[in-house]
Amino acid sequence: MEAMWSYPQVCAEWLDAGESKTQKVHLSRDPDGQPYLTQTEMKAVADIIVQRHFDSDVDSEMICAIAELQSDRQPLATRYDKKTKETTLGIMQITLKTAEWLVSELGYQSYQLEGNPEVLSKPFASVYFGAAYLKWLSNFEQKERSEEFVVRAYKGGTKKATHKTTLPYWKRYLSVKESLPSRKHSNEVSSSATSPPPASGNTEGAATNYTFWDCRATPEDMEEMWNNPNVLKEWTKSGEKKGNVRFSHDLKKRPYVSRVELKAIAEIILSKHFSTKGVKPTVLCALAEVVSMRFINGVGARPGIMGIDYSTAFWLYMELSYRAYRLDSVDDLTKPFVSMYFGAAYLAWLSDYEGRERTRQFVVQAYIAGPQNVDLQETGPLWLKFEEALSDYEDNKSGAQGSCSIM
Repeated sequence: MEAMWSYPQVCAEWLDAGESKTQKVHLSRDPDGQPYLTQTEMKAVADIIVQRHFDSDVDSEMICAIAELQSDRQPLATRYDKKTKETTLGIMQITLKTAEWLVSELGYQSYQLEGNPEVLSKPFASVYFGAAYLKWLSNFEQKERSEEFVVRAYKGGTKKATHKTTLPYWKRYLSVKESLPSRKHSNEVSSSATSPPPASGNTEGAATNYTFWDCRATPEDMEEMWNNPNVLKEWTKSGEKKGNVRFSHDLKKRPYVSRVELKAIAEIILSKHFSTKGVKPTVLCALAEVVSMRFINGVGARPGIMGIDYSTAFWLYMELSYRAYRLDSVDDLTKPFVSMYFGAAYLAWLSDYEGRERTRQFVVQAYIAGPQNVDLQETGPLWLKFEEALSDYEDNKSGAQGSCSIM
């Protein structure tokens, strides 16, 4: 626990959540009440175990990606295999038999098992034995093995490391590993000497350290973006390639979405998750213009393109069951699709605030200032800014005072 508190990102996350060194730290809970580690906590546990016991011989990002796939970072996760009649346990989904073999045959004794499977429900112990197994696999039969062999063998055993049944797991692993927060950071600080030429809207040339779309969106969402004809045209024109799409950046090197990209995100989110809610993509786009100026990290205290705060998004996630996207930390709201999803959910909720069908003007001002703070005179300038932004996305502003069916 001392090592966790000493990890800067964990310390900041725990303090933000109201945790204290003088009391027990609570694990996060998913909507079903199951405890899980946040990505920040998971990365810290992996880094600590690797540095403490493996001299950095095991890739901590590999550990994090496998934990994501195996257990969704849930320390109490279990899975029974009907063929082997064995149960895998914990974050790394190790069997007690494998862990005992690692102790007795390979000398991994930093965590005592003594036949007690509950030890594997402890994150540090599970990661320790998972890392030990990964290290063994990396030199299986005294041959240096590739990352693909190790990952596929971890899933299906050494005999299945090259079998077609483990190939889908390897592909999912690559996708998960690429989306890890540490990968996002490394892409953002990539060397300017290797940076590609500027995308549309970038004016700093090779001096810009680019932030990439593929680190802030799922493969499925990226596929939807590429399938949008307007986005395809814009990205192709600016020289983007699949797997390496850059955000536009302003003169201060801040990443933002173009209006074409913003409209595509809104349309995709609404068609997939809010088709019956009567929310218009143009309204979401105009709100994004007002609250974030389309900057993906947001403006001021408002994170993300939709400027929805973490506490509101988490309330929508937990209480109203908007769970199409997982929400572990405020950093998730800097992902355009995640921010748009929770922004649309909040807008839909406000449209029927306190059981009354609300006007567009009320909803917009409530979204920006809070439903308790709506004063049509005092918040009037916000409405005017919204109307001006709306004109960039639709040909007319008729019906502005109507009910939310026009949203």
